[in-house]
Amino acid sequence: MSKVIVSPVESFSLNISDIAPDKSISHRSAMFAMLAKGTSKISNFLRAEDTMNTLEIVKNLGAKVEDDGNTIKISSDGIKEPFEILDCGNSGTGMRLFCGLLSSAEGHFVLTGDKYLRSRPMKRVTNPLREIGAVIDGREDSNLAPLSIRGASLKAFDYESKIASAQVKSCMILAALRADGECTYTEPELSRDHTEKMLKGMGADVVVDGLKTTIKPMNKPLEPVFISVPADPSSAFFFAVAAAITPDADVTLEGITLNHTRIEAFKALERMGADITYDTTSDKYEPIGNIRVKYAPLKAITVEDNISWLIDELPALSIAFACAEGESVVKNAEELRVKESDRISTVVDGLNACGIETTEYDDGYTVTGGKLSSAIVDSDGDHRIAMSFIIAGLRCGMEVTDLDCINTSFPNFFDILKRITKIEIN
Repeated sequence: MSKVIVSPVESFSLNISDIAPDKSISHRSAMFAMLAKGTSKISNFLRAEDTMNTLEIVKNLGAKVEDDGNTIKISSDGIKEPFEILDCGNSGTGMRLFCGLLSSAEGHFVLTGDKYLRSRPMKRVTNPLREIGAVIDGREDSNLAPLSIRGASLKAFDYESKIASAQVKSCMILAALRADGECTYTEPELSRDHTEKMLKGMGADVVVDGLKTTIKPMNKPLEPVFISVPADPSSAFFFAVAAAITPDADVTLEGITLNHTRIEAFKALERMGADITYDTTSDKYEPIGNIRVKYAPLKAITVEDNISWLIDELPALSIAFACAEGESVVKNAEELRVKESDRISTVVDGLNACGIETTEYDDGYTVTGGKLSSAIVDSDGDHRIAMSFIIAGLRCGMEVTDLDCINTSFPNFFDILKRITKIEIN
């Protein structure tokens, strides 16, 4: 798909029960199954390019994978040296977590990805891994993929991260599971915690005390994963913003994980004035429920805390900023510069094209709310940029180019969008 033209809409009311399954949990459930004894069973696995690439890597690492279209079963008797180069596609989560998983496995492994992933920085995981004995090589002194990993014995560590990143934390926790002693990982603020929750549920000795996580090495394989993956709040948030910026709109998003580290963007939208309610329907591995969002006039806010909890949703939240009264401010978000695109620049450039006044800083930006104007916006191969400006088109009409990236996380995005407005895809 090269481009989509989105028509504006006056109002809509919709219940959405088919939001894409959670990407983070899907990645982890497939990877972590390789640490277990027995057969893991995963239902509602996200069938998008990024997560299917992870599943293919798990196969190439020796796991037996059965997929009947509803439930994926994964059995593994340990990580095997692969015959193939391991292609993570567009997924930074996949590459960074596999670095931690493979750094102590016996064998030689090569991780690569698409042209966008091969330009994303990896030193944030390769440096700390090399410090504890991992043997990793790559372009720019192991900063850029392809990355070559030779499994090695890893030393115990006490690591204090300068950034709050679930990807870095998860990588180091996976490395710690096979280090030669107890490890600790401390972060400046709490990042998303799916890894800790899932590994603890599988029997790993992982203890979280505030910002410090203590991990003891595995002395036996973990218990299998049995999970039905909930809907992805990051994907759902695009339609939350759609309702928040469209007069008289009302949307209910069903079956979403309500993990408090995953709904911070909804809380920010609430602070802006949107009418949002939460209904918890189950709470086993993760709290799961429905989120209802109704239109209300929006006001500007400052976003500077818990940035790691809403880093993926900031592009979509910025569309709400553009429709709010006043100047919204984003601070402490330099992590946006190392996502699928430099999301500070791509958000600012896209909003400027739509006639919205912005100011760009090293760690964020300001957005002065106004009237969105129709424009042509290039996604720069970034799925969240593409979907954010498509949602902006519900207010003013929009043409967005470079759309194949949307399949990495939300394959049925356009199917849902067609229930709201008219679109033309070429």
